[in-house]
Amino acid sequence: MVVFAEYVVIRSFMSRKPDEFDRSILRALQKNAGLSQRELADIVGLSQNACWRRLNALRASGLVGNQTLRLDPARLGLGLTVFVMVRTRNHSREWLERFHKAVTAIPNVIDFYRIAGDYDYMLKIITQDMESFDTIYRTLISRVDLDTVTSYMAMEAISANRDLPV
Repeated sequence: MVVFAEYVVIRSFMSRKPDEFDRSILRALQKNAGLSQRELADIVGLSQNACWRRLNALRASGLVGNQTLRLDPARLGLGLTVFVMVRTRNHSREWLERFHKAVTAIPNVIDFYRIAGDYDYMLKIITQDMESFDTIYRTLISRVDLDTVTSYMAMEAISANRDLPV
């Protein structure tokens, strides 16, 4: 019977918008996904049980996905961030599949976007240095036909990986 009640709570939660308690849970977890249930409940002002039910409902609704860690690239020897802008003349499904496969096969590509404007795609690459970036660049251009590739090296991360405004 408890499982059924939990299912009903989660199902009814998924059909409504997050309230202030839910947003408080989301904000707290964005700051520190490693909080214990007790710590999270204390922060948001709920009982541990109520907080746990809400967190499970947030997970079931898809609002809360995998919990990950943010690593410091510089401390890992990854001191160069490059934004690569790509323009192509080919927009076929087959070309896009090859391009997607080529880009996602490169582990240093951290973000990959299709964009509007002067370019078609933007990649964020984090790597050790210019020499390693050149290797990544040569790998990319050898795997798929590209029209224009322009790279911008980040000099300083003023604000990166910010929390979502919930």
